[in-house]
Amino acid sequence: MLRIEDLTKSFGPNVAVDAANITVAKPAMIGIIGRSGAGKSTLLRMLNCLTEATSGRIQFEDQEITALKGSDKRRWQSECAMIFQQFNLVPRLDVVSNVLHGTLNQRSTLATMFNLFPTSDIHRAIDILDRLGIAEHGPKRAEALSGGQQQRVAIARALMQDPKIILADEPIASLDPMNAQVVMQSLRSIHEEDGRTVIANLHTLDTARRFCDRVIGMRDGRVVFDGTPEQLTTGAARDIYGADDSFSEEATSTQIETLGRTEANEIVA
Repeated sequence: MLRIEDLTKSFGPNVAVDAANITVAKPAMIGIIGRSGAGKSTLLRMLNCLTEATSGRIQFEDQEITALKGSDKRRWQSECAMIFQQFNLVPRLDVVSNVLHGTLNQRSTLATMFNLFPTSDIHRAIDILDRLGIAEHGPKRAEALSGGQQQRVAIARALMQDPKIILADEPIASLDPMNAQVVMQSLRSIHEEDGRTVIANLHTLDTARRFCDRVIGMRDGRVVFDGTPEQLTTGAARDIYGADDSFSEEATSTQIETLGRTEANEIVA
């Protein structure tokens, strides 16, 4: 399904992602964890073709993603939807219009210029908002919603693309604990109910353990862990986060959990 082979991204002398190898054989809910600067966001940006790889390749089904250009690249970006930490909504537009923007890559330039949407798309956008529990906010401006509600609007916009893969770049880092749980459960439900692959960059171990089937740990641009939540032991977490080996196992576990939470400035119970 998805194969990443020796994927590398360098910015001058700095290597952000270093020869990453990841295979996703079937739809899954995957969490990527690691400290700030570990290469998590750069990896997702290469998957979505927002950042060009220095070397290596990405293969999805029969497409070589790293070779796509022009309209083929734009079509892939529709099939591989991206959700950002800061939502990337148009604040002064109403919620339904923001969701409908998920279809922009599929529409003509004229329709885009005049903000013209088919009635069927409008109904579909409202149905998706209803699925995410925020249909009553459809007529409101996006800026009037809470952070958690705005992130669900961003998820709805991604679903309007009818993507095969959803990439979420630290989707809960700026949210309070309650909204963080709602957003993560929404992504989990999309995976389970639709059979879509969801890959989310996360800071906290407990979030990855609770919501993901598979966890990938990155450190200094390299993949240093790839396994189930049950395999994410204290030792594995130490390898990911680089905790001081002089700590006892119990203390190190606490330190790592706290470090992950602190970097994201949020706690998910």
